[in-house]
Amino acid sequence: MKTNHKQTYSYASTFIPLLRYVTTRNLAVALFVALALIGGTTRGNETEKTALAKCKATAGQLSQGSLVVYSATDAFDDGEVPYYAHSSYAIYTTDGRLFKNVENHMSNSDEIPEVVTLPVGSYVIEGRSETDGYVRVRVVIKAGRQTILDLDSTGKESPSGIASN
Repeated sequence: MKTNHKQTYSYASTFIPLLRYVTTRNLAVALFVALALIGGTTRGNETEKTALAKCKATAGQLSQGSLVVYSATDAFDDGEVPYYAHSSYAIYTTDGRLFKNVENHMSNSDEIPEVVTLPVGSYVIEGRSETDGYVRVRVVIKAGRQTILDLDSTGKESPSGIASN
């Protein structure tokens, strides 16, 4: 006589006690923690991150900062929607040599000023203000910091408060 040794296994009976604790709040918390661990927050652009990850960063990459200039805006009508792109500006070294011209927008419909990576040091920014026309402002770029310059605040604040890191 032959005996039948077939058994069926059900995993549902194992998880039923666990399902008692699953609520939308617990799921939301678990998803938030998972996204925080996976996503994280990073700074810098991709080339800087990959260079630092490979331990091939040069002294120049480690001693750079960035600059964002809020200059006067120029109106651009794209049919039905008006856009206000920031005007271009020039970056000079402290001895008066032109370092870089910055367009300060990607297209005429781009209203976000451009982020420019610069070596650490002092510079003079020449750009157009909404209220004062063309102005020159001295800024200091610090390593790993973003300097934000609003050209319209030149007449309203002390020179030390114009650019903020």
